Amino acid sequence: MLRINIVTLFPEFFAGALAISIPARAKAAGGVEYNIVNLRDFTHDRHKTVDDYAFGGGPGMVMKPQPFFEAVESLGAKAPIVLMSPRGRRFAQSDAARFSECDEVTFLCGHYKDVDERVAQHLATEELSLGDFVLSGGEAAALAMIDAVVRLLPGAMSDLDSARGDSFYDRGISAPSFTRPPEYRGAAVPEVLLSGDHARIEQWRADESLRRTREAENRDRSEWQKREQKIADRESHIATTEAMEAKKAAERLRKRARKKRKTDAS
Repeated sequence: MLRINIVTLFPEFFAGALAISIPARAKAAGGVEYNIVNLRDFTHDRHKTVDDYAFGGGPGMVMKPQPFFEAVESLGAKAPIVLMSPRGRRFAQSDAARFSECDEVTFLCGHYKDVDERVAQHLATEELSLGDFVLSGGEAAALAMIDAVVRLLPGAMSDLDSARGDSFYDRGISAPSFTRPPEYRGAAVPEVLLSGDHARIEQWRADESLRRTREAENRDRSEWQKREQKIADRESHIATTEAMEAKKAAERLRKRARKKRKTDAS
C-alpha cells in the first residue's frame, strides 16, 4: 500500500477531493492511504504562527522551517519528500509512475510569499512544479500530482488499459478520441475509426500521437526560444546601459582632469 502524507495549512482543501472519483476508489481498493497533517499542530505559540518577515526585508511573509521539520519528523517519513515549488522541476508522467511504486510519498505545501530555503535544502528530497506559473499555495499542485499517481494504482481504475493509453504514459501525447454520433454539426469522425480494421486504427492512432507530440514539442521549443531571446535582450540592454554609464563616468573624469590641469597651469 502507498502511504501519501500531505503537510499543509489547509487540510480541508483535500478532504473533499480525495473522497470522490479515482482517489477514493484507489483508497477503497486498498492501494493508498492518505495522511493529512496540519502544520499549525506543530507551532509553539498561542497564535499558532507559521510565518514571519523575511530577513533582509522585502514584501510578503515567509513560512518558518520549524513546523515543516517537526511535522515530517512526527511522521517518520521516508523519501521522497516533495516540496511544491515554482522553482522546482516540472512534474511529469514519469514522476507519477515513480511515486506509484513507492511505499510512501510526502508532499509539502507552501503558502504566502515563500518557504524558508532550509526546508528545500535540508528537508525535502526534491522540488516539483506544475509549470511556469504561480499558484496561491502548494495545495492545488499537490492534489494534481496525487491524482496522477493514484490512478496508476491497482483497483483505482476499472480499465487499466485506459490509463496506459493516456497522454504521456509512454512519453507521448495520445491520439484524438471520438464517440457517438459519427457526425455532429458537420464535423465527422475520421473514417478509419469506423472501419473496424484494428490494424489501420492502431496505425492511425500511432501516427496521430506522434504528430501531436511533435507539435507540442515544437510549440514548447518555440516558447523556450522566445524566453531565451527575452533574457538575451535584457542582458544586452543591461550591458549597453552599463557601457554607456562607464563611458559617461570616464568622460567626467577626463573633464575633471582637464579642468585641474588648467587650474594648475594658471
